[in-house]
Amino acid sequence: MSGVLYLVAVPIGNPKDISFRAIETLNSCDIIVCEELKPARRLLAYHGISKELFPYNEHNDTEETPSLLKILSNGQSIALISDNGTPVFSDPGYDIVAACISAGIRVVPVPGANSIIPALIVSGFELSSFYFCGWLPRKNEERAKHLRKISLTKDLLVIMETPYRLNKLLEETASVFGGEIPASLAYRLTFEDENIIRGTLDSIRKTTLKNQLKGEFVLVINNRGKGKRS
Repeated sequence: MSGVLYLVAVPIGNPKDISFRAIETLNSCDIIVCEELKPARRLLAYHGISKELFPYNEHNDTEETPSLLKILSNGQSIALISDNGTPVFSDPGYDIVAACISAGIRVVPVPGANSIIPALIVSGFELSSFYFCGWLPRKNEERAKHLRKISLTKDLLVIMETPYRLNKLLEETASVFGGEIPASLAYRLTFEDENIIRGTLDSIRKTTLKNQLKGEFVLVINNRGKGKRS
């Protein structure tokens, strides 16, 4: 009998934001596969969990997937975690999940923390629907093309980027969507310096520049119609 691949959501900042089931799964599995060793060790130490760690990220996922599949086929269970939040979703893990499905190995989600839903529910916008834009391309020409494309989607747009590109993103989106379009920036969710900045793209950018903000964030843009917050 093959083992089970558990996809375990971990906190996005505050280590207390973890479920009892996630802790139970991490304690009971044979191996924990993590995105990076340092944040995984820090989380496990906080919760008193001692377990073998196996790094699995964009640098080695293709070559290491067969090894993990063999471990599972031999009857051992694996818990897959990201540095923070929910694994596979905009994080490494697709290759092993797809391989397990093809091999008939059970894949079990252990839901929990993520940054997108918290960013949406504190935005102040009506949430009947939204469009997840994901991470923007790095090259300027591709980014501009992608932003123009998503600007045609008349809905709430959820955009994620690396911390050091926050001000660049606000400048770019203001140029494409218009600086007066309503938006909400969820900054360093669940950390002590958590901050939700609501306003327009221009006003939000002024705030981030004034306070020299640099950290994890989620940007929500209300592209349903300019001037409408709901």
